[in-house]
Amino acid sequence: MNDRGKFKRTTVTSALPYANGPIHIGHLAGVYVPADIYVRYLRSRGEDVLFIGGSDEHGVPITIKARQQGVTPQEIVDRYHAMIRDSFRDFGISFDIYSRTSLPIHHQTASEFFKILYDKGEFIERTSLQYYDEETRHFLADRYITGTCPHCKYDKAYGDQCESCGTSLSPDDLIDPKSVLSGNPPVKRETKHWYLPLDKYEPWLREWILEGHRNDWKVNVYGQCKSWIDQGLQPRAVTRDLDWGVQVPLPDTEGKVLYVWFDAPIGYISATREWAEKCGKDWEVWWKDPETRLIHFIGKDNIVFHCIIFPAMLKQEGSFILPDNVPAFEFMNLENDKISTSRNWAVWLHEYLKDFPGKQDVLRYVLTANAPETKDNDFTWKDFQARNNNELLAILGNFFNRTLVLVHKYFDGKVPETGPLNDYDKSVLAGMAEFPGRIAAGLEAFRFRESLNEMMNLARLGNKYLTDSEPWKLIRTDEARVKSILNISLQICANLSVLAWPFLPFTAERMSSMLQLKEMKWKDAGSADILPEGHELNPPELLFEKIEDSVIEAQVKKLEETRKQNRSSAAALKPAKESIDYELFARMDIRVATILTAERVPKTQKLLKLTLDTGLDHRTVVSGIAEHFEPEALIGKQVCLLANLEPRNLRGIESKGMILTAEDPDGKLSLIAPGDPVVPGSEIR
Repeated sequence: MNDRGKFKRTTVTSALPYANGPIHIGHLAGVYVPADIYVRYLRSRGEDVLFIGGSDEHGVPITIKARQQGVTPQEIVDRYHAMIRDSFRDFGISFDIYSRTSLPIHHQTASEFFKILYDKGEFIERTSLQYYDEETRHFLADRYITGTCPHCKYDKAYGDQCESCGTSLSPDDLIDPKSVLSGNPPVKRETKHWYLPLDKYEPWLREWILEGHRNDWKVNVYGQCKSWIDQGLQPRAVTRDLDWGVQVPLPDTEGKVLYVWFDAPIGYISATREWAEKCGKDWEVWWKDPETRLIHFIGKDNIVFHCIIFPAMLKQEGSFILPDNVPAFEFMNLENDKISTSRNWAVWLHEYLKDFPGKQDVLRYVLTANAPETKDNDFTWKDFQARNNNELLAILGNFFNRTLVLVHKYFDGKVPETGPLNDYDKSVLAGMAEFPGRIAAGLEAFRFRESLNEMMNLARLGNKYLTDSEPWKLIRTDEARVKSILNISLQICANLSVLAWPFLPFTAERMSSMLQLKEMKWKDAGSADILPEGHELNPPELLFEKIEDSVIEAQVKKLEETRKQNRSSAAALKPAKESIDYELFARMDIRVATILTAERVPKTQKLLKLTLDTGLDHRTVVSGIAEHFEPEALIGKQVCLLANLEPRNLRGIESKGMILTAEDPDGKLSLIAPGDPVVPGSEIR
């Protein structure tokens, strides 16, 4: 691992979320919670750190959403930027600045960066054939082209991916491609673009990554980079034909913008410039001083951009530092299913903050305890409830509350003095002193789950010590001993308030408030005298509350409704059958009948034996609806009957006719019946 001690400061960036929708727990678990934990840890150590965030506001998905809603792209990004910014703030993600790429300062920064590389001759200029909509006079980005997937035959596949089978595509792969803008088949036209020659930089990237970061980058990050490099890097377009984005700063380039993958990471730099202008600081020291450490927190889908492409851009520009580490995380799933914004299969942060007010730290805790550090992991509401009730409430909250309640009960809320310590006391204090180092070691290596567990182990140590010592029994016979026990327990509480702050900032602040502690730093942790004798405490308050089954059931039900809606919308209706002439239709005798009796057909799951009053006779009909209706509930109901269907023998029962039902895309059956009661035998016309 690189020696962090050689750096004077740290620039921490977090992937810019796309401003076409709100933030969900997958974003939080994979990027923003670990980044915030790490930044808070560095701040607690008194280190100089700058935490950069912002909204990525360019690209095709934003223009598509704007077109769908009949508004401008700026209106879309304004709406979601505000929502994302406010959600992060309310959740405690402690950015020094949260910027956006639609600002003039970003357009200026990205344009200057492009121009420097252009003037150095770093780009390749190429003319190629691309799809063009002749009616709207637009070159079409991949997402503006739909057609039939060649693999699964889904007829609404995009030019970059089929959302039905998940296969990556190119527009040329599609069968019968059409423009999203006009619905017309596109044509091929020549267009000119500029490319970054990654193949030229491959030898340097191989040495810098595969040799230089073999031992300090995470296995998943290193592995993905090695795979890309070993396959051979290819030139990558840095411009595209689009009206929304940073305009290409060259003559005769109207309608061309910087590709979003090129301009978005430059957003870290422009955000730093914006912060520096507001604070009267020098932005360059955070990006160009060799004594600055650069860390990118990203999800695994951004590894190539932040480990290969952006470093190549920085290297060729010539004046910037390169990332020291890129601790990319894997994906967080939801209830054993991949999180999907298009399917609304997510726990949205703004909704969580509304449904669980004051419980930011519960979600932070669960997402960290289940962090997808090396492989995809799963969030379930049952696990969320269990970790709150069995860990935060029963361990951390219980220990802290018990300690303060006993001190207020026995010693008027003042820290008691200690007397002679026994071996158990000494071993507990020695154990407590080791936790800051163990937690720090995990955080330095970006092992957040491990560090969180160590913090909770300190609470477990305190709980065990308090339970083993039983001060509520000793108070009758040995008050001096109780004073020592509660003093040590309070010192553990004080340590927890320091060590929990990176993970649970809202809880840590409440703990510090109840302990009447001023701002404490990491160096104070491990000490057995953070709270002096006689120090007065504030009254205790519960840190956590039990989450009841009904609360969790409501969240699970919400997801079940979403899943049901997704199945219904995704299920393809069967195509219409071939036309028939009127005479064939007129031969069908469809009448209203009333169900007189209904019973299950033995040894079958689907069949019901019905007796129907058709107005002309009483007849038996066997129907495959047993999985959808209880027999007794059908008696007295009216149905539509195809009365002149040729009789069939089903399980030894002669069935004369067929009752009509409708099946929705979700597979649910409904009886076809008249809106008002009618005389049995009435004809359907």
